[in-house]
Amino acid sequence: MQKILFLMGFSILYSIHVDAQTCCSGGIPLSNSIGLPIESQGAWQLSLSYDYNRLNTLLSGSDQIDDDSRLRITQSLLFNSGYTITNDLSVELLLTYINQKREIDQFGNINIDETYGIGDAVLLFKYNFNDLLGGSNTLRLGLGPKIPLGATDKTNDNGILLNPDLQPGSGAWDLILWSTYLQSFDFRPSGTFSGSLIYRYTGTNNNYFNNNTTYRFGSEFQAFLNYTDQFLVSKTLLDPGLGVKYRQTSEDEIGGASLENTGGKWVNLVPSLNIHLSKSLLFISKAEIPLYNYVEGTQLTPTFRITAGIFLTLTKKDKNDFQNLNNQL
Repeated sequence: MQKILFLMGFSILYSIHVDAQTCCSGGIPLSNSIGLPIESQGAWQLSLSYDYNRLNTLLSGSDQIDDDSRLRITQSLLFNSGYTITNDLSVELLLTYINQKREIDQFGNINIDETYGIGDAVLLFKYNFNDLLGGSNTLRLGLGPKIPLGATDKTNDNGILLNPDLQPGSGAWDLILWSTYLQSFDFRPSGTFSGSLIYRYTGTNNNYFNNNTTYRFGSEFQAFLNYTDQFLVSKTLLDPGLGVKYRQTSEDEIGGASLENTGGKWVNLVPSLNIHLSKSLLFISKAEIPLYNYVEGTQLTPTFRITAGIFLTLTKKDKNDFQNLNNQL
């Protein structure tokens, strides 16, 4: 009976806040920040980027509610590292550092909750199926775990445990399945069409709320369609792109029961621009602009998102050149 009362009370409080899960722990971009390209054998890839996700659009279903009393901001530092073991097999690691802030304006009194810390990580193994398709087609498949490195016990100023979607971590192991299809064109060799599918099967945090119950974020499916090209502008090589992203999550569960005001469907326009700073160094940037959103119940949902950073590729030749320079010095 005590457990039932606790679950009822938690569900009521959670519904009042209407700050439901929006992308793995409140907007943390894990699933859509993986998938480094596979380079030649022995290549290292390093990427450091900053992600800003602003949520101040309140929805009921697909209808926007005229209410600006709630604001949610998630800022993430994302470090990707990849190594190509063979020409077809590679491994990738994503590490995160998270800052989340929620503001609720109640009759002129602004209540602020903020958390920060190391977030969860992703380890992804990928394989290139060039020989399977041949020609100008490429299929890449990958899988790996999401590793629960982030804390799940952050509290507010009054010592009350914060909602799971405000925690840096999820407290659970997930399984991630990843695939990408690439198509180039003879009439436009610099252009590339790509499509990606990502599925994250979420695990359960069995130690939630001081081991009193369990919590599980909804499993997530994402699909991407994207076209990129290359243009030379004033001796600088630019890679503009335009894509569409579809994302769907199932409802969260607490104590094995579905949680209201969680889960939904999101469709975003994703423009991007990469700038070649040198042969091996890129400036990368993209934005996400909502086209259509549908949420279960009432939820605060992303208004816009931007990501920017640098991307470095070191091949065997690059490393040899670097070693030769050191020897000359």
